[in-house]
Amino acid sequence: MPNRAGRPRAPRPVLGGAIVGGPVGAVVGAGIGAVAGGFSDQQAPQFHQYVVTQSVPSYTYQGDVVVGATLPASGIQYYEVPAQYGVKGYRYTVVNKRTVLVDPTTHRVVQVIQ
Repeated sequence: MPNRAGRPRAPRPVLGGAIVGGPVGAVVGAGIGAVAGGFSDQQAPQFHQYVVTQSVPSYTYQGDVVVGATLPASGIQYYEVPAQYGVKGYRYTVVNKRTVLVDPTTHRVVQVIQ
């Protein structure tokens, strides 16, 4: 496609298979998708079903249950993720009937599992 001067546009630079400017989309998308070391889109439904079978109680949280929310250090039970899911370094719980993956040191939600 030509530019305003009628000349062909130069191709966009590519780094590692991503167009420069792609990092902006990656950062925006990071709040929605899985965190590094979290559950993949394929694992999440299986893990959610596991949590349902465990009858984990749902805790009421007054804020929005979103990635980045900080949950209380006490009053909520945080559970270890079973080794079969390959997720290390995080805990899970259920808040406002939503399964969440939490950083155990900061109690921040790193992934909401639908």
